[in-house]
Amino acid sequence: MRKSLFLLAFLPLLSMAQQLSSPDGKYTISVDGMTYSVTYNNKVIIEKSQLGVDIDNRLFESALAVPRGVHENWCADLQLKGEERLSVDTTWTPLYGENTRIRDHYNQLVLHYEKGSNGQGTVTEGYDKRKYYAMDIVVRAYNEGIAFRYHFPETANSLFLHITGEQTSFAMPTGTMAWYEEWAQGAYEKRSLTPSPSPKGEGSEWFESERPLLLLVPPPSEGTGEATYVALLEAAMKDYTRGKFKLAKDNVLQIAMYSCADIISPYDTPWRVIMAGDRAVDLINHKDLVLNLNEERAQEDWSWVRPGKAFRSGKLAKDAIMKSIDFCAEFGIPYVELDAGWYGPEGKVASDARKVIETRDFTMPEVCAYAKSKGIGVWVYVNQRALYRQLDELLPLYQQWGISGIKFGFVHIGNQQWSTWLHDAVEKCAKYHIMVDIHDEYRPTGLSRTYPHLLTQEGIRGNEEMPDATHNVTLPFTRYLCGPGDYTLCYFNSRVKNTKGHQLAMAAVYYSPLQFYFWYDNPYMKGWNNAELKFWKDIPTVFDESIALDGQPGEYIIQARRSGQDWFMGCMTNTEARTVSIPTDFLPAGKYEVEIYNDDPTLDTQTKVSTMRKTIKVGTPSRWRGQGGGSITLQLQPSGGAALHIKPVIK
Repeated sequence: MRKSLFLLAFLPLLSMAQQLSSPDGKYTISVDGMTYSVTYNNKVIIEKSQLGVDIDNRLFESALAVPRGVHENWCADLQLKGEERLSVDTTWTPLYGENTRIRDHYNQLVLHYEKGSNGQGTVTEGYDKRKYYAMDIVVRAYNEGIAFRYHFPETANSLFLHITGEQTSFAMPTGTMAWYEEWAQGAYEKRSLTPSPSPKGEGSEWFESERPLLLLVPPPSEGTGEATYVALLEAAMKDYTRGKFKLAKDNVLQIAMYSCADIISPYDTPWRVIMAGDRAVDLINHKDLVLNLNEERAQEDWSWVRPGKAFRSGKLAKDAIMKSIDFCAEFGIPYVELDAGWYGPEGKVASDARKVIETRDFTMPEVCAYAKSKGIGVWVYVNQRALYRQLDELLPLYQQWGISGIKFGFVHIGNQQWSTWLHDAVEKCAKYHIMVDIHDEYRPTGLSRTYPHLLTQEGIRGNEEMPDATHNVTLPFTRYLCGPGDYTLCYFNSRVKNTKGHQLAMAAVYYSPLQFYFWYDNPYMKGWNNAELKFWKDIPTVFDESIALDGQPGEYIIQARRSGQDWFMGCMTNTEARTVSIPTDFLPAGKYEVEIYNDDPTLDTQTKVSTMRKTIKVGTPSRWRGQGGGSITLQLQPSGGAALHIKPVIK
């Protein structure tokens, strides 16, 4: 690891804008007081925008000599005291993931501001000399993007602050378009950054969009250059309040906090993240940035954390559960899950998650014992109502039973109280070696780096809502930028709007260390041995290397993932038929056997998926990665897709 540190205190030119560039020079952020702007490849992608937080401490300042009105526009009179610069270049190894090694390479600028100081260390008259009202802006420039957050330094008396909002804004160039999503399990709509007429005829609507927010920034002038894809994200949101992106005025987005936050210094707010790319897939290939902005996992034994596939028992009856376990063992799925209802109606206070409800014909110890005899782990669904009331009793009991993981259900996420409670609950699960899957409105912000037993989360419009193919090929460029998504893959269910090839490819396109298969299906009763399902059997849920090869939001996606020497690919298109050309020049030189599973409507079979094998040659023995290779051309059906398994031919 290489680090360098430069410190300047009490800068004489306090009005001069401070600049920070990424190691490769592509990104530059300029900070001038409480404003900033960002360029990417010398193109302005964020125009002059606001920084800062709103703080109202009127209820807590009676004992302090604070001038009247200090709560109003709290950051307005902050003065720059000094700066620190730091460069970091290191590589770390996640416990599991989409890549086995992640480079953490950035330049950092910390700007120290004080309220009540004249910039020379002298406290302004009227302020309590025992403390400064201080705030730092911490800025990082990576080759993958820009990140910044607010840090409140430690004070002698642990300063309490009541944060009522953020001034943080993102002024986008005129003509920018956004892939708007109202809520975490909502549909996407491409909109301009201007208010739209209210459907009720009551003026205009100023939208508030979920994060990540994908944007398309037009060329600087008509006919000059190319458009740029930009994503706005949130990282390391652990004990704060959820932020969305509110359209504050034409072409200006602002952080909209769910509610107020109460903090005690020292304290760091979540990171605000800006990523850009000439190609939309550049954003996908740079999303490890979100993990880099989170703390490392504790140095302890994590060997009990085992990602894998999962299958939900469709019925909560003993015979069905045992059949589900048998199916998991036969198909190669390491986990069975018992969903809502096993301990009674999940929404009722009387339902006791410490036992199976008396109306069921099984006990949890006998289910766990039978599953263990087949080499299968057991996950259980528990609603937040029971988790909140009983968590400290449930965890040691579940460990005693042999439960592998808990799926948290109907979590409330948004305000500071529930955000803190939820992450504290996740942390407690680690003490009992219980893995976690959070469902409903929770969006990841990279905390699986800190808590690797937090395998996945929902916060996605998946197969519980049965979205169409256009939505599905938007997700890799939006929701999946911030972390794993529990899409709950279906295959046989008649309500699925897309082809079997499309569904099959999801296993490679959608990353989830705990990947649910056959969500609404009963494959052990429906001839689940279709030949193409070999792809779902073969593909793992975590990988050594991942590359998004090509794609456009809402149009198509081609994703490749390596496990060992094998590559797995997923190709998905929207509701239109499409010819895709899959490059192979990322492969090392050599000969490969390719298994291709593609839709073929002419087949007289249940699923109409063809299985084809072909041999390809990439480069020559003396020309390795990045050389030669040609491509594989496939015809995709409307709402279709294809899955590929590429294996080197060993001589």
